[in-house]
Amino acid sequence: MAGVSQSTVSLVHAGKWPGRVSERTVRAVNEASAALGYRPNQAARHLRLGTTRTVLLVVPALTNPFFGAVHTGASEAAARRDFSVVIYPSRIEAGTERAPFASPFAAAHTALDGVLASSTAVETLSELLGSTGPGPGLPLVMLDSEPGVGPATVNVDVAAGMRDLVGHLLDLGHRDFGRLTPHIDGWTFTARENAFRTALAGVPGTRSTRARTHFTVHDAAEAALTLLDRPDRPTALVCDDDVLAAGAYKAARQRGLRIPEDLSVTGFDDLIIATVMDPELTTVRLPAHRLGADGMSALLDLLDGRRPQDQSLPAELTVRGSTAPPPART
Repeated sequence: MAGVSQSTVSLVHAGKWPGRVSERTVRAVNEASAALGYRPNQAARHLRLGTTRTVLLVVPALTNPFFGAVHTGASEAAARRDFSVVIYPSRIEAGTERAPFASPFAAAHTALDGVLASSTAVETLSELLGSTGPGPGLPLVMLDSEPGVGPATVNVDVAAGMRDLVGHLLDLGHRDFGRLTPHIDGWTFTARENAFRTALAGVPGTRSTRARTHFTVHDAAEAALTLLDRPDRPTALVCDDDVLAAGAYKAARQRGLRIPEDLSVTGFDDLIIATVMDPELTTVRLPAHRLGADGMSALLDLLDGRRPQDQSLPAELTVRGSTAPPPART
């Protein structure tokens, strides 16, 4: 229709025409393309170039808003460099998930250029990266993973956030602590637990008890009750996630305890529910959007042949109405 060769059309659509094709010809190609509704076949182009310009983001279930923000940050960073993101929400408690692209007709290394993954999806990653079979693994950057022992990592300094949180409670006078932690043995939760114990170790007269729970408000409430029903009930519950803290609120109401007059409660992440709960929740704010964006930028740098450095993003203690000095013991 434009009266030109295939190669001329290719130059125009690829933006490589200046100095090689006249502006008059460019207009003719663009007018013919518009009339025909023609668009370049990006899949064919990527096949010719040996790249898909598609990366996989593996995170726990998106029912947790934190990982929704991680996805948004990662997708925006990818789009700025002309990459697409496929998201795979692995189960937040690993063991039964089935890896994407598991079919022999759609091997991951032919469908993807790289993977950005949370450390809570180890079993899924082992299939994706080819560690259980022949062939090269995919380029990988990890989120919430131990730095210095494998692929490049982008983390949040959760240990510093936990130390600040415990310091805040100690300054208020708390010495009896309860911990609500998830049934997940990920690096990020181990780092929080170690920081919690270290913060208490140098303070005389402190003690703590722990209950583990699944990532639901109902299960967290049941776990919190086991702590609140102890004869030596803690004066502060330190929860590893705001969802778990919501369960602690529910348990406190069931036992007629006022927050913060009778019981202080803290969370982690600073999800939107932190400001919906009454009183608003004292928590540690983690930069989820930036975590996704910086993680994706590191992966794309790796694909460009540059070795990204491990990164640690700051966490911020956010004090609200759910913490106060402990009640006087009678």
